[in-house]
Amino acid sequence: MGLVIVVRLFSLQVLNTKYSIMADEQGKFRKVVYPDRGILFDRRGKAILRNTIIYDLMVTPGKLKGLNLDTLSLCHILKIDTSEFRKRIITAIIKNRSYRPSVFESSLSPDMIARINESMYKFVPAFYLQERPVRDYPYDAAGNILGYLSEVDSNFLKRHESEGYQMGDYAGKTGLERSYEKVLMGQRGIEYWKRDNKNRLTDRLENGRFDTAAIAGENLHLALDIDLQKLGEHLMENKIGAIVAIDPHTGGVLAMVNSPTYKPSLLTGAERRKHFAEILLDPRLPMLSRSINATYAPGSTFKTLQALIGLQEGVITPSTTFTCSGAFYGCGKPMRCLDIGTFNLKQAITVSDNTYFANVMQRTINNPAIGSVRKALEVWDTYMYGFGLGHKLGIDMPSEKGGKIPTPATYDKMYGKDHWNFCTFRSVSIGQGEVDVTPLQIANEMAYLANKGWYITPHMVDSIDGGDQFGLLDSFKLRHRALDIPDSIFESVHDGMQGVMERGTGAAAKVPGVVVCGKTGTVENSYKGVKQKDHAVFAAFAPRRNPKIAIAVICENAGFGASSSAPIASLMIEQYLNDSIAGPERKAKVETIAKMNLMPPRIYQLIKQQDSIRHAKDTSYLQEKGYIKRAKDTIGIEDEDNTETLEKLKSTKNSSTTANKDSIPLQNEKKIDKKQSEALLPEKQKNTDTIKNRQ
Repeated sequence: MGLVIVVRLFSLQVLNTKYSIMADEQGKFRKVVYPDRGILFDRRGKAILRNTIIYDLMVTPGKLKGLNLDTLSLCHILKIDTSEFRKRIITAIIKNRSYRPSVFESSLSPDMIARINESMYKFVPAFYLQERPVRDYPYDAAGNILGYLSEVDSNFLKRHESEGYQMGDYAGKTGLERSYEKVLMGQRGIEYWKRDNKNRLTDRLENGRFDTAAIAGENLHLALDIDLQKLGEHLMENKIGAIVAIDPHTGGVLAMVNSPTYKPSLLTGAERRKHFAEILLDPRLPMLSRSINATYAPGSTFKTLQALIGLQEGVITPSTTFTCSGAFYGCGKPMRCLDIGTFNLKQAITVSDNTYFANVMQRTINNPAIGSVRKALEVWDTYMYGFGLGHKLGIDMPSEKGGKIPTPATYDKMYGKDHWNFCTFRSVSIGQGEVDVTPLQIANEMAYLANKGWYITPHMVDSIDGGDQFGLLDSFKLRHRALDIPDSIFESVHDGMQGVMERGTGAAAKVPGVVVCGKTGTVENSYKGVKQKDHAVFAAFAPRRNPKIAIAVICENAGFGASSSAPIASLMIEQYLNDSIAGPERKAKVETIAKMNLMPPRIYQLIKQQDSIRHAKDTSYLQEKGYIKRAKDTIGIEDEDNTETLEKLKSTKNSSTTANKDSIPLQNEKKIDKKQSEALLPEKQKNTDTIKNRQ
């Protein structure tokens, strides 16, 4: 008997490794250590995005086999039922295999963590708590700039299979979190722990000899001024539009306000999924970065560039005059102007005379020195591309749009090869028609004017701790000077822009003690073929000598630029240059503008169309109609599996069946046609003949 026992023990312990592996697995625990993501600092060294710690409950489905798990106890703690428990286990197996850990419940609340810890001995080894650093927002601002993190799914892993991600990891999905993911993420570490007979962690295995230390992500230093950003978001409350402010000398973005926006803290923590669904389905599209992802006709801000081209091409001089008797008649059918009189260049910029700039572009396109209308338009295009229009600028933010500058090919497609002339597109001369720009491009245009002929690609990040090992900042060190235009020409345009602020359409937006060069704009637009109230646009740089800020402000459907966008820019300029808003009158103006409700009526119509009773509970409806995908495509975020997110939303609306129809929540769409996601972006205005373009 003794010999039999010895042989059996030898077989189990030496020849057969199965039980050795099981004992080893039971006695130790491999813990992934997630590194702190890099911290983001604003231009003054203030931390605007940092880390805090949360805990996820992880499950390895394969370890449930043969385990007498107290399922009811765990379900009670997590406030779910047994069917939901089974669904999550099956989902984890499908997405990540049975032998790999998956997130069972993310971002546990402190109360839930305490209750799970108290009963953890009942759930091991299949379940364990995973410590994870998540984002913390000291200022709760700049949501569209910072972006958000989300757990990677199978679609993400396929798109980024060579980058070392695995299920359970988090990655940046939008904003700077996405653009600088490889810098911010750091490197995971591994710790090996011993377990006792109750599966509790005790000591490090062999004093940590086999551990791998986690390496924190690198910190980013931004050009952003968080105080200026907060002011801009406050001023743009109850409005749809954008503000972009740039340092002309460096190209650093000082503020990038998208309105409406969202508080970034809503997309972290235990309520993240619920808030994500609510924000995503909001008809106002708060996740849309309008500053770089929406395009608008530039309106009369475009006249400054027309003046540069006319002067450089020699078709006008600063003293050239044109007379407006009520309209531009150069193409037969009149194009109205609201300033009667005879104006030279400075005066024309100051009063924003349509007739003057229609004549300037007509002379440019019909210039006999060039030879043909087609060739002249190509020359005009070259100038516009040199100014930074008609192409992406290359900002370090995802989903930037390039806008549109019409070319001969544009009009060949519309009218037939060479069956067009200046009169075909005369509205382009005043920034309407087939011209689309982003707010970023307008601000960059002001930086170009301020620098008298050059700009640096606008960017959010100035430097990276530890060096730029991936070369992400290389393109932000180069000056772009595609055109050779003398300083004297810029001075002539600056004279007119200064006149705008001193006695023209921007006079009400003066900044005390600062010489500002500005230009207002009023942009015609339509929605589904129905003319809407004009967009209000204002662009400027300041001070005139040694400019420190270039800015563009757009308020959709807000009327004259002088009544809304210009005062907003005025306050932003003052805040940046002086670090404060001086005097009770100016401070009161901040609150007056912030309370000004300029939300377009069409937005309220979209909200009222939503049916909270029927479709808040119908995830399949939203998926089938494609609203989720269109919203994501418009916003510019990578597609991911949001079924669970929308189910969470559904469950939160079960009590809404008695909701008042006048207070319908924003999450639900009653009827969505194929152009619904375009509703918040301006329609491209084609062939506008009669322009109400008084700025």
